[in-house]
Amino acid sequence: MNAVGSADTRLIVLRGNSASGKSSVAAEIRRRYGRGLAVVGQDNLRRDVLRERDVPGGANIGLIDAVARYALDHGFHTVVEGILYADRYGAMLDALRRDHRGVTCMYYFDVPYEETLRRHGTKPPMEGVGDQQLREWYRASDLLPGGCEAVVPGSSSLAETAGRVMAEVFGRG
Repeated sequence: MNAVGSADTRLIVLRGNSASGKSSVAAEIRRRYGRGLAVVGQDNLRRDVLRERDVPGGANIGLIDAVARYALDHGFHTVVEGILYADRYGAMLDALRRDHRGVTCMYYFDVPYEETLRRHGTKPPMEGVGDQQLREWYRASDLLPGGCEAVVPGSSSLAETAGRVMAEVFGRG
């Protein structure tokens, strides 16, 4: 075991398909909590830092793990958010969950494809990302094994989801 964080740190994992609301919820949790909460975004590390495609065994998997562990070890509550496909990121997330000494809460955003497409249409355009690309990326019910994730339904609003996470993780809305 590579113990990480402390009994006082909180680890929050937000997973789900593209445009399911993960990044928005992470930003709202940070806004509500304030300083002392790190957001480790898959897109930021994979696309911006490494400029890497999401592939099995990609370098970003270890980088996400290292950054989350570093933040937790330095006393930050930490949100890890991204698509984080179960088959590619599951082992890393499971090890992080097992190694974390504090409270860990994991959430899967279960948003139907039609709603994913609608939400994507409200975001600034991304070159080459349209209906066909979203359909290729979409994985229905890509839950991690073992029932370790709470499911957030597509009907849950940003405010409702952030409030739920804040209540379950920090005991406040």
